Amino acid sequence: MNELAELTIKAHGSLKRWGQFETASAHLVQGRALWALKGQAGTLDDTNVTVGIRSEWASHAPFGASGARSRFEPDRVALESPTGEVLEELREPHATFAGHTLETPWSALQLAYFAGCAMWTYLNTPFLLTHPGVLSEELSPWEENGETWRRLQVSYPDDIATHSSTQTLYINGKGLLKRHDYDVEIAGGTPGAHYIEGYEDVSGIMFPTKRRIFPRQADGTASPEPLVVSIDLSDITLK
Repeated sequence: MNELAELTIKAHGSLKRWGQFETASAHLVQGRALWALKGQAGTLDDTNVTVGIRSEWASHAPFGASGARSRFEPDRVALESPTGEVLEELREPHATFAGHTLETPWSALQLAYFAGCAMWTYLNTPFLLTHPGVLSEELSPWEENGETWRRLQVSYPDDIATHSSTQTLYINGKGLLKRHDYDVEIAGGTPGAHYIEGYEDVSGIMFPTKRRIFPRQADGTASPEPLVVSIDLSDITLK
């Protein structure tokens, strides 16, 4: 692991401390353009998420007005009743996005897949840098809004379900994440610039509480409009 990766992990807590937990949970308030564009306005506006730390899985509850909950894993996604009865499931969900663009609507199960892999990625970053098969390399610095951020290009192996196989982390002088770039492969490779703010210390781990995602332009800058996704996190817990 390179020096910048080590600095970033240390700034967010420590690998030793992170390894003491099995799950991370948070209350989410979400909004903006993406959800309506995908035909899923309101489904996950106000919900809770729990993600695995030692393996890749996530669950949102409630999932929609019926009170169902989701269960995401890379090779399967399902909707369950509050008592655990499987209501719907989809095997090999990633394959169902073939040919999708940003404007292609999602089914409820496809939404569960995207939301699951996204929140698993967000809540496990930057500790994913230590996952077997994950490679990182420091890029040239980036200047934005009068600040200079170091950049880390991260490559993910095929066994991790995430936005794209290559992503970029922007890191401030304290080692905290400020921005996270990726191309949403299941939405036609749509480029995103994901801004990260509002850090809180949760059981010795630093978590951001405000996430805002904008379109990313060809020169790497973010478009000010539209705001694609907003995520506000509260009641973050580690167990």
